[in-house]
Amino acid sequence: MPDLLLELRSEEIPARMQRKAAGDLKKLVTDALVEAGLTYEGAREYWTPRRLTLDVRGVDARSKDVVEERKGPRTDAPPKAIEGFLRGAGLASIEAASVQSDPKKGDFYVATIRKPGRAAEEIIAEAMPKILRDFPWPKSMRWGAASTEPGSLRWVRPLQSILCTFGPETEEPVVVDFEVGGIRASNMTAGHRFHAPEPFRVRRFDDYAANLERAFVVLDAERRKDIIRHDAENLAFAKGLEVVPDEGLLEEVSGLVEWPVTLMGAFEEEFLQIPPEVIQLTIKANQKCFVTRRQGSAENGPQARKAERPSPGQGAPAEPSAQQIGASERATLSNDFLLVSNIAASDHGAEIARGNGKVVRARLSDALYFWQTDQADLPDVDSLKPSAEKLGLTLSKPLDQRMAKLDALGVTFHARLGTQGERVERIAALAETIAATVYPDGAELGGGTVSAEDLKRHVKRAALLAKADLTTEAVGEFPELQGLMGRYYAALQGEHPSVQAAIEEHYKPLGPGDQVPTDPVAICVSLADKLDMLVGFWAIDEKPTGSKDPYALRRAALGVIRVVLERGLTLRLGRFTPAGDLLAFFHDRLKVQLRDSGARHDLVDAVLSGGATADAPIFPLEGEMPGKAEGGASAPTPDDAAPGTPLSGLPPISPARGEIRQSQNDDLLDVTRRVEALGAFLATDDGANLLSGYRRAANILAAEEKKGTAIAESVDLSRLAEPEEKLLAGAIDRAEIELADALQTANYQQAMAGLARLRLPVDAFFDKVLVNAEDEAVRANRLALLSRIRAACGQVADFSRIAG
Repeated sequence: MPDLLLELRSEEIPARMQRKAAGDLKKLVTDALVEAGLTYEGAREYWTPRRLTLDVRGVDARSKDVVEERKGPRTDAPPKAIEGFLRGAGLASIEAASVQSDPKKGDFYVATIRKPGRAAEEIIAEAMPKILRDFPWPKSMRWGAASTEPGSLRWVRPLQSILCTFGPETEEPVVVDFEVGGIRASNMTAGHRFHAPEPFRVRRFDDYAANLERAFVVLDAERRKDIIRHDAENLAFAKGLEVVPDEGLLEEVSGLVEWPVTLMGAFEEEFLQIPPEVIQLTIKANQKCFVTRRQGSAENGPQARKAERPSPGQGAPAEPSAQQIGASERATLSNDFLLVSNIAASDHGAEIARGNGKVVRARLSDALYFWQTDQADLPDVDSLKPSAEKLGLTLSKPLDQRMAKLDALGVTFHARLGTQGERVERIAALAETIAATVYPDGAELGGGTVSAEDLKRHVKRAALLAKADLTTEAVGEFPELQGLMGRYYAALQGEHPSVQAAIEEHYKPLGPGDQVPTDPVAICVSLADKLDMLVGFWAIDEKPTGSKDPYALRRAALGVIRVVLERGLTLRLGRFTPAGDLLAFFHDRLKVQLRDSGARHDLVDAVLSGGATADAPIFPLEGEMPGKAEGGASAPTPDDAAPGTPLSGLPPISPARGEIRQSQNDDLLDVTRRVEALGAFLATDDGANLLSGYRRAANILAAEEKKGTAIAESVDLSRLAEPEEKLLAGAIDRAEIELADALQTANYQQAMAGLARLRLPVDAFFDKVLVNAEDEAVRANRLALLSRIRAACGQVADFSRIAG
């Protein structure tokens, strides 16, 4: 069967667009083939900086003939109806139609329309111009003299040639003849723009790929990546180094070259005093180069240190001092770097490496200046005293100065949520409250136990400095280093290791693959940062809608959930989420999280709808605004609460926008444990049978309640006549006692065991006892028994929401 080869050669396509564009080309072309009635065996796309290529194998040489019967009007229909039928069917006269009979509708005309198949090259030639004109580039351009004409071709960069051949392996393929934007398809292409720019003829994919290789073009992007990776590792190994992995950079660099040549450059060792992340980002962002480190140093470097932090309860390891940072972490990097050229130079790349080294040195000089400047006193430090006094900062320390500067500048966080300084005050107050709630007896920090008061002190300090690096020179140049640079500067001024960790980690987790904080101080500040975001934006009615979430509030909520669940924290969110619909939002996000981990949605709904009542919120509502929250920032008074006014505390939340008294469980860890225990219970025979018994009891109660049947307020033991109902009453008594004990200690396995003991008495009751007895008092008493079954199950979850 014939194969189709298509190549679109242009000026350089941005690396970030290449992979998607090649995929779009494959989909558009194959969809067009299928729509026209052609089948194919397989298709694969390729891309380089200057070409998109598609190889489609086993294409039908011709589409099939199609015969279609089209039913027309009755034979006695008006002439105009018959004329319309003839025009629609493409018939010259009614004699070309046949007549068919229907017992009910009589005789009617039928047109038999035959559509002959078409040659595949004709179909391709017809489809390609539209595909190219409508190609979904995120950005495109016009060029040349034709660009002034209406409807001229747009492409991401000027399109230079189109190659399109079609034919079987055993015959000479034909050129699929079409033209778009003044460019006519041919069987010619060209190789590397410098090494082999001369055009050459192509027949089919195999000789196309081989000839491109001889013309200094590696067509397969994955092979280019392998070449770069292999050559870089070999160059580094020869000098006792290893490449710092960066898959994102490797993907980008492979899209910048058609003939990858990996070279090694160097910069002065004095730049190694800069944090390694700054060096790596500077070289990557400006020169697309890889950094190297001594072989084996990754085991002791900063990334390894982060990955090896222990789980909660073990305590965090002691962080290095400022001197240790200089001696170990920065020394892990080498002053050798690797670059990828698109040219096999006659001097083996010496001049290219020298030129890149010159640019790298200039960029690192800037980075060194930022690093040193951030450690020096600000020139206007004296003017920062009011902010320092308000926040409790020490102006002899550079990072404190930067936080005071952030507050003094009055940088707006949001027009209706105040400044960054005011937000930091809120986060600090909230973080202290969370620390007292989650760690009432203190916590382990750096291998030792600290008291609750000392923990609150560290938490407040970390919260006050968490945003300080936003005004540093390094973060101004590289915003993605916020938090990390704050950690470095905190270490240099001797902050507690847990404070250092919290400054970096309070942003975490940033996504599903990101780790959650491990240090208790970082945990408290991370939760406070995210809860302040959520409560604040809920207060001004800026909630996520549909696919729109400009403030990443879904990510913040999932971050809170992951921290709570993965660190095993008991945190009653009702105390921190004044708006009822915000707690519902958390529940929705929790469902997503638990669903992704394999939990059943109906069980989550059942647990959320039953059980505990949320505590009263810490944050005030309108009419409930104390002058100052305990241990924290000033809360707004009603007079301060005009819409749009920046607030020093949280904005008021109108009760109309969310009822604060919650009937749903607001302890996410508790909800998760209940869901797990309930799922395990329902997977057993006892659980499945008890669920069946619960439903039977609930259905009988619902029916009788609807009819207004009397139900006794409590079970009268003297009216229990049958052995089975006496047995059930005793079983319920024991189950209620066991449930109360189990729920008090959150022992849900024990709670489920208590429910399991109801299974046999419930089965026996329904087998032997008639609930709707003729005696009204007996009936009311037996219905009261069923009501107690329903109530007992409801202490664990709302069983009516369980599916299956």
